[in-house]
Amino acid sequence: MKAFAALYAALDATTKTNAKIDAMVAYFAAAAPADAAWALFFLTGQRIKRLVGSSTLRAWALEATDLPPWLMDESYAAVGDSAETVALLLDAVPTTLASLELGLAAWLETRILPLRDLTEPERQAAVLGWWRGLDREQRFVLNKLLTGALRVGVSRGLVVRAIARLADLDPAVVGHRLMGPWRPTPAAWQQLLEGDDGAADASRPYPFFLASPLEAAPASLGPRDRWLAEWKWDGVRGQLVKRQGAVHLWSRGEELVTERFPEIERAGLALPDGTVLDGEILAWNDAGVMPFAALQTRIGRLKLSAKSLREAPVRFLAYDLLEEAGQDVRGVAQGERRRRLEALVATAPPALGVSPLVEAADWPALAALRLQARHHGVEGLMLKRRDAAYRAGRRRGDWWKWKLDPLSVDAVLIYAQAGSGRRANLFTDYTFALWDDGRLVPFAKAYSGLDDKEIAELDRWIRRHVVERFGPVRQVAPVQVFELAFEGIQVSARHKSGIAVRFPRIARWRRDKPASEADSLASIKRLLSARA
Repeated sequence: MKAFAALYAALDATTKTNAKIDAMVAYFAAAAPADAAWALFFLTGQRIKRLVGSSTLRAWALEATDLPPWLMDESYAAVGDSAETVALLLDAVPTTLASLELGLAAWLETRILPLRDLTEPERQAAVLGWWRGLDREQRFVLNKLLTGALRVGVSRGLVVRAIARLADLDPAVVGHRLMGPWRPTPAAWQQLLEGDDGAADASRPYPFFLASPLEAAPASLGPRDRWLAEWKWDGVRGQLVKRQGAVHLWSRGEELVTERFPEIERAGLALPDGTVLDGEILAWNDAGVMPFAALQTRIGRLKLSAKSLREAPVRFLAYDLLEEAGQDVRGVAQGERRRRLEALVATAPPALGVSPLVEAADWPALAALRLQARHHGVEGLMLKRRDAAYRAGRRRGDWWKWKLDPLSVDAVLIYAQAGSGRRANLFTDYTFALWDDGRLVPFAKAYSGLDDKEIAELDRWIRRHVVERFGPVRQVAPVQVFELAFEGIQVSARHKSGIAVRFPRIARWRRDKPASEADSLASIKRLLSARA
């Protein structure tokens, strides 16, 4: 635990890429396989289930420190994180540092995870005893583990680079081996470092290649004929894997979603063994692609009803071939991979198709087609260099997303709520409304778009202009106007306004505009009509 806590502190203390990689390499080189496996589990973003609630943790800390509750409340408001607040306040508790240092795996497997089988008084007694035997750094990490909130400040790409350096492997190989759920066992750790022995999970996908936003004029990319253009679909990115006679469908979040989309699974059975496709899961009916809201009715369901299958049929539109006949073809040029993909999927069932190319003679012609994107139910265009390999992560230069400019409206701030974590003492979660027959109707929430200075200024204004309180929510005077940008809009029976917007965020604070001049529901519904 001490070594892992030191690693956590080292990663949190720097923003330098090489320093983070050096710290991880040093830790893994010295760690026992069991400890390294668990560390990798957390470094790649996985977490254990919460064993102790944050409020319970704070209550236990009050008992251990004999501090007044108001001091805990004030400290938590200032720090904004229960685990850190408790670790800091526990400095007042004398420590009896354990003479026997337990490793991370021993802590998790013999102490922390067994808490789930104990009563609450037994859990409390155990945790209070542990606190007395740990220093501040270790208490902080322990608290994070107990509350299921441990997040480490490194990207997956940096973890891959650290493992690759440690094992002298190609980062692409390490990235592939880490796809899918990581099992924190010594055997899994050794297999990661030593290479595949044929026992690798047949369902394992490849790391996704991510496009960068195109911010310059497309002509800056060079001649038009060097680039393939496709629609940018608004669905769920996924990989369809067919190996050893079975089909596996993975989301970009590395979640296995095969059972949620049986139509795609059945269609995938028609593919040859040793095939991996990259593409988009879309709600699709006889008229073509359906709004993302239709797909959402399928995403969260583990058990599918006949009604949901009927109302939101799905299709997998492939746009890349990653594995063919069991061979990794990511290094083959984009244009050739595309040709092979079209041949492979040509005779597949209707639930499996190929994302069509968007043909245009030059950049101006392609720009004109891009303006029709919303009419086709898509977000813009994807541009892919014909001779590009399929890489891992976000690498600029080969794939670009040329999205439409977002839609926007001017809306009035009517509710605010405090954020979480380090923003727990600031109002950062906002609800906005539009005019409808002389009254303001809430239509969207937004959490991003303001800089730190604007957040602090708006927080001060909110505290001075609270009209009414509803638990943690504050109703404010309807004065402040903000331009909200969003990617899409659709009819929604679940919202009071009758509409729902996709990815709303604050574009700017309209200090120049009074609330009376904010937009109306009728104006946003005209945007909906124009899209249709």
